[in-house]
Amino acid sequence: MSTTAPARRTRERLSAIGTFARRAVVMELRVYESIGRAIIRRPAVPHGAIGFHYHQPVQTILIVFIVLSALEIPIIDLIVHPWPVVRIAFLILGIWGLTWMIGLLCGFFMRPHTVGPDGILVREGLEISISLRWDDIASVSRVRNVDEPKSPKVAESDGITSLSVRMQDETNVEIALEHAVTVRLPGRQPKGGAHAVEVIRFWVDDSDAFMAAVRDFIP
Repeated sequence: MSTTAPARRTRERLSAIGTFARRAVVMELRVYESIGRAIIRRPAVPHGAIGFHYHQPVQTILIVFIVLSALEIPIIDLIVHPWPVVRIAFLILGIWGLTWMIGLLCGFFMRPHTVGPDGILVREGLEISISLRWDDIASVSRVRNVDEPKSPKVAESDGITSLSVRMQDETNVEIALEHAVTVRLPGRQPKGGAHAVEVIRFWVDDSDAFMAAVRDFIP
């Protein structure tokens, strides 16, 4: 028994490290993919679908961080100028951080929600992407919710499990599903991993246009 417990904990730690490493690699690749898509102006929108942005609540914050990151590079370079090795290390780190922030902003622009013949694609930044077929969807409605800060994405109320993909703690569109659909969130359980949900809530900047596009497929 005493031998099994440490072995199990070791396996759990290794699994956690592996999950984190995979997640970090995926995010890093999507940073550069999003920058590339922004340069060639080709958002990740399926053929025949329409993209809908959701970045307005966080756009100002991200731009401020990008500007601060850009200003930080020459300031730190001036401070550590007498030490070439330190200077180069901070320069590389600063450029990487600035690139990452630009890629994150591009991810919001280049990975929009979509509505098309195959269904609805719900996204958030670099990681979340949930594909819903029209056969899975019972209804789509405009319902504005403002949740408490740091509320869990997945929650159960009155026997119904919901997923909230919030922007600044807010959602304004709600999809009720015909049956529970398994969605996969980044990270490990309980916050990440696979969850069976019956309602999905998320934010759309232009909810009027989004609902108009949905009515082309759900009268």
